[in-house]
Amino acid sequence: MQSNVENPNPLERNIDISISQEKIQVELDDRLKRLAGKVKIQGFRPGKVPLKIVAQQFGAQLRQEVLGEMLQKHFQEAIQQQNLRIVGAPHFKAKQSEENNAHYEFSATFEVYPDITLGDLSALNVSKPVVKIGDQEVEKTLHILQKQRAKYELTDQPAALGDRVNIDYKGLINGVEFDGGTAKDFTLILGDGNILKDFEDAIIGMSAGDDKSFQMNFPADYHDKEIAGKSVTFDIKLNKVEVPILADIDNEFAKLLGVEDGDIQKMYEEIQLSLEREVLQRTRAKLKEQIMQGLLDTTVCNVPRILVEQEVNYLIQDTKNSLATKGIAGKDIPLSPEIFFERAERRVKLGLILAEIVKLHNLNVKPEQTKKYVEYYAQSYENPEQVIKWHYSSPERLKEIESLVLEDNVVSWALEQVKVIDQEMTFEDLMRYSQASA
Repeated sequence: MQSNVENPNPLERNIDISISQEKIQVELDDRLKRLAGKVKIQGFRPGKVPLKIVAQQFGAQLRQEVLGEMLQKHFQEAIQQQNLRIVGAPHFKAKQSEENNAHYEFSATFEVYPDITLGDLSALNVSKPVVKIGDQEVEKTLHILQKQRAKYELTDQPAALGDRVNIDYKGLINGVEFDGGTAKDFTLILGDGNILKDFEDAIIGMSAGDDKSFQMNFPADYHDKEIAGKSVTFDIKLNKVEVPILADIDNEFAKLLGVEDGDIQKMYEEIQLSLEREVLQRTRAKLKEQIMQGLLDTTVCNVPRILVEQEVNYLIQDTKNSLATKGIAGKDIPLSPEIFFERAERRVKLGLILAEIVKLHNLNVKPEQTKKYVEYYAQSYENPEQVIKWHYSSPERLKEIESLVLEDNVVSWALEQVKVIDQEMTFEDLMRYSQASA
């Protein structure tokens, strides 16, 4: 065997492999002899088939098997000599050789894992949301829960924030109707943020049976590009107005929220616990987001093309599966690999960086960490024990948890390297902050 390593790009390698035809023939002859002793061919007794006949029927196939095995063997020896860690499988290509050449000549093309140079995180500033959950936050949440369970009654009063209204409307751009601009018996709750504020403001103050025309401008960044930034004239008819009737905060309401014995004090405590859990999760998510971006920004790491291609394929299939759950066939929507490339490259690079940090700093997941994470996660469900058993019944589900714990281990390590700056904010600010960067 002869090998020659070339570097066309930072991660791609080419190795030239030369295999003696004589060695191939020696191994081939040996296998033909062994096969002749047991092969069954019409007209010959077992073990008495002439070697020439065996070679005629099985020689070509056996030669390919021997050549393939020797090629793999020589390739493995070559990469071990060069101390290369390859990614994926190599691509072998036979080279043109002179007639009667005593060797088979091949080139093997493959990629290797990159050398990773971790950056200095000490100059990185990470903001940590600091949120206090007190009686005020619990009361606000309780009021939201009341509104979510409100009953509505018809009223003759003008429409106000919080009311549920039913309308007919028609929108025109330069006197022409547009897609999605007309509806009948459309119901909405004023103030829930599901419609544009200018449209909502036009309804407030109207009474059942009123008609109204008004003009409004759609935002330039509106999701529907056909009407973004355009002036629209709307005709509205208000069919009915309903006012919310909030449930009393009593034992029955506590039971509605899952407190079996209807204990009101316990209801308040569970709401507070739920808010604190939400704060903890969102705070961890924000810290993790900043740490991961910091690692990407400060680390020098080339990304193997083959791993990116594999990740792109995974993302495409994951998207198709997600669409299927919504009743949409993936074939009905063009899913070009290009739209997933940047995301796939980021994920692969981050995965390589995390693996390097885990190896260097011995951050591997311990069984007790996984157990603690599963138990904490299960506390948000009605039957925690059942959720815990569900996770431990599947190696795949446990592996997903272990991946999350591994990321947490890296984040905890990184937080000791960076400068953490506390950022006090309200619970509402934290929710908006999280949604804005999601």
